[in-house]
Amino acid sequence: MSVPLYLSEMAPHKCRGALNIGFQLSVTIGILVANMLNYSFAQIKGGWGWRLSLGGAVVPALIVTVGSLALLDTPNSLIERGQHDAAKARLKRIRGVNNVAEEFNDLVAASEASKLVEHPWRNLLQRKYRPHLTMAILIPFFQQFSGINVIIFYAPVLFQTIGFMDVASLISAVITGGVNVFATSVSIYGVDKWGRRFLFLVGGAQMLICQIVVATCIGIKFGVDGDPNELPKWYATVVVVFICIYVAGFAWSWGPLGWLVPSEIFPLEIRSAAQSVSVSVNMFFTFMITQVFLTTLCQLKFGLFLFFAYFVLVMSFFIYYFLPETKGIPIEEEMSEVWKGHWFWSSYVTHDSHNAVEITKEASP
Repeated sequence: MSVPLYLSEMAPHKCRGALNIGFQLSVTIGILVANMLNYSFAQIKGGWGWRLSLGGAVVPALIVTVGSLALLDTPNSLIERGQHDAAKARLKRIRGVNNVAEEFNDLVAASEASKLVEHPWRNLLQRKYRPHLTMAILIPFFQQFSGINVIIFYAPVLFQTIGFMDVASLISAVITGGVNVFATSVSIYGVDKWGRRFLFLVGGAQMLICQIVVATCIGIKFGVDGDPNELPKWYATVVVVFICIYVAGFAWSWGPLGWLVPSEIFPLEIRSAAQSVSVSVNMFFTFMITQVFLTTLCQLKFGLFLFFAYFVLVMSFFIYYFLPETKGIPIEEEMSEVWKGHWFWSSYVTHDSHNAVEITKEASP
């Protein structure tokens, strides 16, 4: 929960996307390495290799624990605690320049505004924060309903069909993990060049096409009774290729951007509460989909892919119409202007801004 926020606060706005997605790349590399180790340990005779897989988790946990002790406080955090001189020195250090007055003043102004907010959870429900709350809920919701878990669950069966035998699940995890790492690297390269919306929309179109193709292929061969009879290897290979293309589409769009965008759009006064909502929604629907997957698979069969394809279509339209571009926008003062210039959200944000002006005028002598 805290890592995307930490990176968004520390990173320069011009390369904030790439640095933030570096977190997702590290996660995907870790998953790939773990899957490769699991595959290696599974080859150990005697069936005790799982103990190495389980015990090996201590190593990354230890690295994270020790490494966290060396993390620096963000300038935002220092300002919040009244350490302005230390915050300015930290800002100069992480930006690599001495002239940080404008950004520092923006951070101080944001901090002062946040101190006026006594109840961030209650304030999150205010009209002017409606766009932020909407994104905090719908982006992680759509991320989980993209169908990525269904693709991952189906992969072992399909990989086994094309000849990977009993270790199909581990081999499929290694292959899809490799695709995941590569595609996330592409996202790092393009997120601050092409923008968040471009990656969202291209990735959405890619996932939609792959979902329809996979559903069609499985529907033709498996039908509604789930019996493929004799499935040619070339046929299963085509399905697996489209699964990998789907994973790539997710990995350079909704995978990393589902964490990046919420972490950079929230103003300081509601940032912790809004990020908590975003992560909670993500975890809740991850749990829910995991629990109901087998039941829905038995009921819908190949139609489950079409079910998630529908959500991919809906979330692509949502991004096209309702998410403004946040590429290269400073995270504090200027991010609010993005919503004021949006065709739909401007009525929420500017309405409250006008009310605030009227209240100020009435309070003036």
